Amino acid sequence: MRLICLPLLALAVASCASTVAQPNEQLPSLHQRLMTMDTHLDTPVWFSNPHWKFGDRHHWETDLAQVDLGRMETGALDGGMFVIYTAQKEVTPAGFAAAKAFAFRRLDEIHKTIGAYPGRIELVTTADQAVRADKAGLRFAFISIENSYPLGEDLSLLKQFYDGGVRMAGPVHSKDNQFADSATGQGTWKGLSPLGRQWVVEMNRLGMVIDGSHSSDATFDQLLELSKTPIILSHSGPKAMWGHNRNIDDERIRKLAAKGGAVCMNSVFLTKMNYTDERNRLSDLVDKIGTLSPEEQAKLTAQVRALDKVAPVQDTDFENFMTNLLYLLKVAGPDHVCMGADWDGGGGVRGFEDITALPKVTERLVAAGYSEADIAKIWSGNVLRIMRAADAARQR
Repeated sequence: MRLICLPLLALAVASCASTVAQPNEQLPSLHQRLMTMDTHLDTPVWFSNPHWKFGDRHHWETDLAQVDLGRMETGALDGGMFVIYTAQKEVTPAGFAAAKAFAFRRLDEIHKTIGAYPGRIELVTTADQAVRADKAGLRFAFISIENSYPLGEDLSLLKQFYDGGVRMAGPVHSKDNQFADSATGQGTWKGLSPLGRQWVVEMNRLGMVIDGSHSSDATFDQLLELSKTPIILSHSGPKAMWGHNRNIDDERIRKLAAKGGAVCMNSVFLTKMNYTDERNRLSDLVDKIGTLSPEEQAKLTAQVRALDKVAPVQDTDFENFMTNLLYLLKVAGPDHVCMGADWDGGGGVRGFEDITALPKVTERLVAAGYSEADIAKIWSGNVLRIMRAADAARQR
């Protein structure tokens, strides 16, 4: 029996309209003018927590989330791709069924959460809709899929997700699956599987943007070769700066740019990842934080933040992030770079802990000599161009 959760989306009735927040006057005027977006917001992991509200303005020191509507409204971030992330289990019919149910439930949570703030943020599916929302003083939310594992072997589910508002998807996450090899996998298929090649065709047919982050080099090469429209790396970094498999080498960056694609700069895998036993223990608890009382959540948050001070996952800072971003710009050029810091999915370093730090990026790009037109492309223009190309191909 097919699980169809999309009718529930109609129940996402607005519940708390509010006036649009005014930009923070302390932010640089250029950053206020720019339309800013991030291509990988894992913030929906918080949407099922009954004691956490997306509409509030939380603080990094006392809350584990890095993105909320309050912080978006200060002028730091106008919109982005809100992610349906599904942890991968067994590549079996039972594993597929559980993942499909979870992914459609998360899609429904995104609709309900975004729909609860109609005077403040708008769910969008096209570049033009995002531009109109921004001009109206609203934040905007696209939806993307990280890991197509929940599709199982039924590619018709892509159409159901498309009808539910999804406009970008990646084939794979941290393990090889039925579609492709992961950058951190075992090389099962030597790139895309036969089903993965069909996945590319269906993504192009629907007009969905293909996301190559987490793909192995061979998978990336084949995505780039087969896709009829430019592809994106929604949260990746330059391998020349830190040689992790999740990052991308200069030759592939140039090939991606030559085909009109873009790399969105990640704030993960900038240096060695430090996962201690205590970090793993706390992370397991964080995965279940929605089941805890407010007092227990506050205690867990304090424990995580205390560990961050003495044993951060990445012992590095904003300067290193900017060094990586400027290197990426040097290799790809400003027409092929975008922002995807992996907020609420492991991103953030010292001095760049949440989205309130984003104006610093604009300031540093200006200091590096980039024009307002170039910076506008980096913050949103390149992504919107790629989305328009995918949609135009569908129309044809």
